[in-house]
Amino acid sequence: MGTRATEAADESRAALRDWPEAATRWTQLTLAEDDPLHLDVDFWTKLMRDSRSNAVCLSAGGYIAYYPTRVPYHYRSEHLGDGDPFGQLVEAARGLDMHVMARVDPHAMHADAAQAHPEWLARDAEGRPIEHWAYPGIWLSCAFTGYHREFVTEVAREIVREYDVDAIFANRWDGYAGISYSEDARRSFRDETGFDLPAKENDHTDPAWPAYVAWRRRKLSELVALWDGAVRDVRPHARFIPNLGSLAIRDLDRDLIRRHYPLFVVDKQGRSGIQPPWFAGRVAKRSRALFPDRPVVLITSVGPEHTHRWKDSVAPPEETRTWIVDGFAQGARPWFTKFNATISDPRWVPAVVDAFSLHADLEPVLEGMEITAEVALLDPHRPAADEDGFYQALVEARVPFELIADQALTPERLRRHKVLVLANADRLSDAQCQVIREYVAAGGGLVAAHESSLHDENGVRRPNFGLADVLGADLVTPARGPVKNNYISLMDEHPVNAGFGGATRIIGGTRLLGVRAHEDTRVPFRFIPDFPDLPMEEVYVRQEPDLPAAVVRQAPGGGRVVHLPFDVGSVFWEALQADHGRLIANAVLWALGGEPEVNVHGPGLVDLAVRRDDDGIAVTLVNLSNPMTMRGAVRETIPLPAQTVAVRLPEGARDVSARLLVAGTEAEVTTREGRAEVQVPELGLVEVVHVTWGRP
Repeated sequence: MGTRATEAADESRAALRDWPEAATRWTQLTLAEDDPLHLDVDFWTKLMRDSRSNAVCLSAGGYIAYYPTRVPYHYRSEHLGDGDPFGQLVEAARGLDMHVMARVDPHAMHADAAQAHPEWLARDAEGRPIEHWAYPGIWLSCAFTGYHREFVTEVAREIVREYDVDAIFANRWDGYAGISYSEDARRSFRDETGFDLPAKENDHTDPAWPAYVAWRRRKLSELVALWDGAVRDVRPHARFIPNLGSLAIRDLDRDLIRRHYPLFVVDKQGRSGIQPPWFAGRVAKRSRALFPDRPVVLITSVGPEHTHRWKDSVAPPEETRTWIVDGFAQGARPWFTKFNATISDPRWVPAVVDAFSLHADLEPVLEGMEITAEVALLDPHRPAADEDGFYQALVEARVPFELIADQALTPERLRRHKVLVLANADRLSDAQCQVIREYVAAGGGLVAAHESSLHDENGVRRPNFGLADVLGADLVTPARGPVKNNYISLMDEHPVNAGFGGATRIIGGTRLLGVRAHEDTRVPFRFIPDFPDLPMEEVYVRQEPDLPAAVVRQAPGGGRVVHLPFDVGSVFWEALQADHGRLIANAVLWALGGEPEVNVHGPGLVDLAVRRDDDGIAVTLVNLSNPMTMRGAVRETIPLPAQTVAVRLPEGARDVSARLLVAGTEAEVTTREGRAEVQVPELGLVEVVHVTWGRP
């Protein structure tokens, strides 16, 4: 082979290997069994082109095969005939130079497979096979049997052997979600742990339960490795990508993830109940919190996400657009999914095309920049309302922040941030406490609330906070509550209790810890001792404020520390009282110890992301101000008035300029005292202020 041909072949192989990095906008079509009768390939080809998608995920097999499979008991669609809709769609996508992923779903099987292989079935504690909860006549699979190890493996091999695909994408790949008492599962668990399978889930008094959790994680991790190896044996650049919920990444072995997950596909398709749109952006932050070097893709459904399962319907277009945009503003690559190829309601199409096109337009600038923040919020293995409340408060305060997973709490990760926030990191190991202790000693700021560091990593309560010396407070009495009608009183003037408009007291918490402040601290808030909330004639203060409700200290190394010994995060999330949000913001900004790197001023609720490279900084503003902010669906985007963005310039920066990337216009820049200030005249859904400079 000639030199040029060899170079071309090397480039081609490199491009194949790099497909997880290059696939940045995904179309997914999940077929229904009757779709082979009326599939409009031209419509989907046009949509992939119009949306500027460069990758596609297509239904191939598993529960139903949409191609002429030869694997025994791989059920073909009864409408398949001599057709090959999967193959047609693959060919159309490759014609647009797209990356292709084949979707399989192995969580259930048809009656013929169940009858021929009863050993494949998930079973209850009495050994009875478990019928599908939503569709009688089909049966749930057990992930610890030959169905997953052998049948699914052969299906994956057949697809990558017969079709030009880059990956297999597995939905509901872990089989029955509960404890399956199949004979294979019983035998494997007994042989590897010495226990019988637990009698019920989450029974922490049963020694078999923690053994089961570890065993299940190990067995599922082994499955992913088996499947990934199988497809790579056939097609070396191909990968096996399991679908992940927004937290499922925590449930697999980290070494396995490093070896077998080139990207994370997160199945948080929309919001339901009380969830603001920033839940989309948090998906990206959570993935970076543990694996900052891996691309993350956020699946968005064009239909509503609701317990009533209206999967063949359409969400309001602006809800879909907002979810996609907030996701990619924080670094999650967009992926939309449509269930059923029939287009009975096309209102979602313009929203997807618009959001995807916006991502494509911004990608050349933003893709090469690193998302950064001075503030980091610890993302615990067991997230709760405390973290939701702190997240909401920081968004409201327009404080850019990142997440750090508790499993990735290292000195190297912390050095990237000036303040660490513990919303309620109640379980911290001695080693994690030492990392935080050294971080503060070196000048890092810390804001810790509620029971942070009060338990070790196994949930065993310590007699005192593990970080008592850092917090400047000792535990006197454990948390009590729920307490009604609690208040905290403003004491000596301090930045942490500033901005409350002359109030002498504000609402306190519902779960309160009694602490004693060290001598080198100040106490800007104290709890008012309990008094009745009924009868109304008895609702008045009896005693002077006593126990500390906020303890602040300046560490010898320069780090500033704030301890709030009550459930301020969860109360803010539940009641959304503005004073709690201000208290959280005050604590974080004081701990920062100076003016933030980025300030954004103006009315409204705006989610911020900050990216930088050697030549500039890009500030993304997503407008979340809407009557439907906390509970969807968004019906329309309501523009915000002018917003002012100010960024700190590096020493010696010159020739400072700015551009509004969404508007596509140059922006006037005012520089003074080492900062560049840019005005956004009006904020629709999103704008990106890109400030660049030269150096001496």
